[in-house]
Parts: sequence; structure tokens; C-alpha cells
Amino acid sequence: MTYKYIILAVLLSLFISPVFAQTAPDGKTANDPGLPRQFRNLSLGMGIDELKDGLLKDELFQFRGDRDVSFLPAREQSLVETTGLSFIKRAFFQLRDAKVFIMAFALNTEVIDHYSIFTQFVKKYGQPTYLDPSVSVWETDDTRVAIERPLTIKYIDRTVFNEIVNESGLIESGHVRLRQDFLDEF
Repeated sequence: MTYKYIILAVLLSLFISPVFAQTAPDGKTANDPGLPRQFRNLSLGMGIDELKDGLLKDELFQFRGDRDVSFLPAREQSLVETTGLSFIKRAFFQLRDAKVFIMAFALNTEVIDHYSIFTQFVKKYGQPTYLDPSVSVWETDDTRVAIERPLTIKYIDRTVFNEIVNESGLIESGHVRLRQDFLDEF
């Protein structure tokens, strides 16, 4: 009989302990280190010169310098794309106003698997805030990290990303209004 109570107590502690985890003043639990905004020496918010220097120094990447940098037609946006070695097949860094706001790493599934990456994230950052068969997402107010299938890890600065989304909505609504004005002339 006591054996059943011990098992019940252990099972309940697994489900209840996250609910009663001690919360710090910043809203994080004692076990929550926050989401990463950095992979190795590359981070969200870094400048383009820092990014290029970091890629040149990191042995996981085959960065060729400025020929791997493209300028996008959107406001002050550029894209740095490079190949990787071993674990990383390709890496993409999108910049706005010369600061990184998206980092995406397409991993080599012959060397590393989705399950290993997913379980490492759960171990370090807890359960994802969103989960479906194609993507697992962890979010805070300023950062979004996603593991997409087959195996791409994306780090996104949510503040910058949301600004871009809001601006594109304003541009789109302007186009819709102009289109309707044009149609009204008939």
C-alpha cells in the first residue's frame, strides 16, 4: 500500500512542481535561464562587421567575406548567407539597419538529428510555447527560437520582426486603399 503512495507522490511531483516553481521578480522561474539570443560567438543585435568577423573566425563556417553578403530591396536590410562544415549545412543572417535580427542554421541531418536538438532545448529551456509536427517554438517578449523540420534552428529578435510586420501591414493597407480609390473612379 505505501508503495502505491510513493509512486503517486512521485508522479504528482512531476506534474505539480513546474506550477509551483519559484518565480523571480523578472517573471522567470529559478530553473529558467531565458532563451538564447546567441549561438557560439554570433548573436542577435550584433553589427555586420562583428558578424563577418565572427563568421571568419568560427571553424564551423566557410564564410567567404563580402561576396556572401546581399542587399535586400527592403529598408536597410541585408542578408549574409554562408555554408557550414560538419553539423551546419547553411547559415543565414538577416540584418536590418546593419544589425542581425534573424539567424537561421540549416543543420546536416546526416550528422545530427531533430530529436537530439529538441531534447537539448527542452532540457535547457523547458517545454516549447508552441508545438506541431513541423515546428517547435520557444518565445519570450524579445526572442523567438524555433526548430523547424527537417532541421533548421531560427533565432528571431521579435521586436525588430514585429516592427517589420507592422510596417508591411501599413504598406499593404496603403496599396489596398490606392487600389480601391482607382476602382472607385470607374
